[in-house]
Amino acid sequence: IALWTLISHFIFLGLFTHSPLHIFLFSITMIMFLMALSGNGLMILLINVSPHLHTPMYFFLSWLSLMDLMLISTIVPRMAVDFLMGSISFTGCGLQILFFLTLTGGECFLLAFMAYDRYVAISNPLRYSVVMSRHVCWLMVSGSWLFGLVDGLIQAVFTLSFPYCGSQEIDHFFCDVPAVLKLACADTSLYETMIYVCCILMLLLPFSVISASYLKILVAVLRMRSAEGCQKAFATCSSHMAVVSLFYGAAMITYMRPQTYHSSKQDKVVSVFYTMITPMLNPLIYSLRNKEVARALKKLLWRCLFGSTG
Repeated sequence: IALWTLISHFIFLGLFTHSPLHIFLFSITMIMFLMALSGNGLMILLINVSPHLHTPMYFFLSWLSLMDLMLISTIVPRMAVDFLMGSISFTGCGLQILFFLTLTGGECFLLAFMAYDRYVAISNPLRYSVVMSRHVCWLMVSGSWLFGLVDGLIQAVFTLSFPYCGSQEIDHFFCDVPAVLKLACADTSLYETMIYVCCILMLLLPFSVISASYLKILVAVLRMRSAEGCQKAFATCSSHMAVVSLFYGAAMITYMRPQTYHSSKQDKVVSVFYTMITPMLNPLIYSLRNKEVARALKKLLWRCLFGSTG
């Protein structure tokens, strides 16, 4: 009878070694983390303190910023600790899986609801306030969190239910389920197939809603006679499409390919896009081409400097 010594903690092989180049790249990662924290935090603050931003679009954007802030905070601080100290406990790994999948799953559905919101605003502006009422918006946000939480709980519980022995080294920079399962001392093939199917559904269902919404938006925009209205619609939607392309593109490359086509190095590089780069870029993408956000920022700065709304 084989005797297994179950492990109590994992060691990340991570993104970086302690070479001068990798220490420099680690510093860049920490700067990206601080930019994401400040950018998303500022976006949440602007939306909450500016009455003219109290619309469904910015309501969803504030929740997207919160999810991005929490997502990068789930990954980067832990990665920094591991780079400096070296390990994560079994329980800590399970919690990271739970938070990571809850936030990424929730963001998948939130981006789909944001696309539907833009479709209603452009295609049916007269009924927009009725269709996208405050109650409906809260239901959509709550549904996004619920779908993400269910996915996170199921995968975290099942992943931790396997026995782990032997190697403690996770060839990743966070507790990604496929990377963790490689260390299990049991047959995980059936569960890996279930994860693959689950990931396809979690990505394809929201992406189908996004694709259908933007196809209808494109048709509606092409029918517009007003050049100004057409330009405004394209400006708003192009920002959202940039976010969708970054997030879904990286996630699909990681989770919708069979395991035989994966390499640890490639998975780690692609994961950087939806765990760090997208949370950092989202506030910039939504603010640089948005006059309403720029106006809210100017008002906030004026209020802070001169104590009045200007």
